[in-house]
Amino acid sequence: MQFPSRDQVPPAASALEWHTNHLRLLDHRSLPEARVWVECRDADEVADAIVQGVVPGAAAGVVAAYGIALAARRIGRSADWLAALKPDLTLLAGSSPASAQLGWVLGVVIDRLQRLPSSGADVPELLAQLAMDLHLSDREAARSMGQLGLQVFKRHASQSQRLLAMPGNLAGGSLRGLLELARAAHGAGLMEHLHLCADQDAGALRLARWALEQDGVPVSAQVLAAAGQLMKGDNLHWVVVGAQRVAANGDVISDLGTYALAVLAMHHGLRFMVVAPSSAFDVGLEDADEIEPEDALLQRDGRLQLDVTPAELIDVLVTERGVVERPDAGRIAELLSPLRLH
Repeated sequence: MQFPSRDQVPPAASALEWHTNHLRLLDHRSLPEARVWVECRDADEVADAIVQGVVPGAAAGVVAAYGIALAARRIGRSADWLAALKPDLTLLAGSSPASAQLGWVLGVVIDRLQRLPSSGADVPELLAQLAMDLHLSDREAARSMGQLGLQVFKRHASQSQRLLAMPGNLAGGSLRGLLELARAAHGAGLMEHLHLCADQDAGALRLARWALEQDGVPVSAQVLAAAGQLMKGDNLHWVVVGAQRVAANGDVISDLGTYALAVLAMHHGLRFMVVAPSSAFDVGLEDADEIEPEDALLQRDGRLQLDVTPAELIDVLVTERGVVERPDAGRIAELLSPLRLH
């Protein structure tokens, strides 16, 4: 079901609204020309919203958590909640199979279901609260990535800079981290202009551009094919991308075209930054050489959707837990160590 937005449109960070028995999603495919809301009342509708691109991949994990809460409300009561919700968990996991963050979120949900009190728990309410907690944590992680990325900019230059970024169909808060970084850099007087490039997911570009324009950030939309010429002639300083997954050695799996941007950045002497939350890290994946071109991680419906950027092409990796410059297996392990503090 779709219907026009309210007169007061919430900020981009609130493009998702929880209403106890349904979820409202701002359809980023219609932005900026129109503001349309999509209403989801069960896990099937949530999964369809993810698959159809109503929300960018960046929001898939959080949206899926609310989808499980809706599924639990539909079920009402169960002696075995994990078994009762298994079909919905499987459905949502398949809505964005390349997203490590989606898998991480569903893992958190499963862990909570495995640790339910023996009796007396209001499981639908508990899962709704868990989704809200994950939503808040996701926002806090994006803010942290924005501030840490800003510190990197400050270390490398004191003057206002020009950036190129590819919002793409990012997962795990990468898109929100990018938005927070752009806002922080602009607010600090360190960003003169941001070029947003996209190829296969123009919807995410529209969402990012719309969100930044609300805050007065100077931004323009470009086709991905123009990236090389922009690097050559527009006095750029940084290229910023996100990640669907990050391997244990720092290799990045992201939107198709990311690898080409990294090669172009190196050729033109630009710094290359990856913004990704720690939930995007897949420590079980030693390096991206384990992935074949025809792997399901890189393809969907028989078409190549993602590519691999080797760690040696990445200057800095920004997460909510900290910053890794020139990432490799040792630095990634140190970042993710449970003993490490921010």
